[in-house]
Amino acid sequence: MITDPLAAVLTRLHLGRPQDLAAVCAQALGVDGVALSLAVAGRGPEAVWSFSEASTVVEDLQFTLGQGPGPDSARTGATVTVRDLLAVDSGRWPELRAAIAEMNLPVRALYCFPLSLGAINVGVLTLARTLPGSLLPWQFGDAQALAAALTAWYLGGVGAELRPEPDSTPPLELNRAEVHQATGMLSVQLNVPLEQALLRLRAHAYAHTRPLRDVAADVVARRLRLSPDPDPLSAPDHREE
Repeated sequence: MITDPLAAVLTRLHLGRPQDLAAVCAQALGVDGVALSLAVAGRGPEAVWSFSEASTVVEDLQFTLGQGPGPDSARTGATVTVRDLLAVDSGRWPELRAAIAEMNLPVRALYCFPLSLGAINVGVLTLARTLPGSLLPWQFGDAQALAAALTAWYLGGVGAELRPEPDSTPPLELNRAEVHQATGMLSVQLNVPLEQALLRLRAHAYAHTRPLRDVAADVVARRLRLSPDPDPLSAPDHREE
């Protein structure tokens, strides 16, 4: 049984009114942040929209680092809940947790619900809270219902409508066009598979504490050229101002 606030959200989805959907979902679920990521062209989940600056940054970090409860949920198709990021095992998502701590982001708990149908995983719905703790039963049930509704809507061919309208909060890019373009360029330049080229991009972004899309923009604009050899004793990557 879903709550009345979530019923209103689902009605909004059914009527094709995605404006400010992230903020509406966060309010209905009683959480501080929410983000939706979808799988694009066989790649990992990429953020479509998010509510709260902290949630936006966390989604970008997970995409940049390729680790976190969101990628885990997308890969396994299982719900991943983290009641307290400070209490998890030290070997779990170390770079993500270190980045959240270093940036002093007000995020202590994350709850990731897969958008899946059978063996098909199309994305992840992530809820965030500033304080540690578990979701209440009604919050957990509503989040599952919302994830199922978003899955059906996306697989029904209207996934593009999950983007907010132009006059609402600017979304994270669905296709991350520059990231994919930069990955392709590096694949050719370094003579490596696309997967390895993307890993090089992520490693450079993390090592220099920069958003992945900014590093990709530099590669596309030829302001940054990565060396063919990732060995730390080899010539360093070079960035042209």
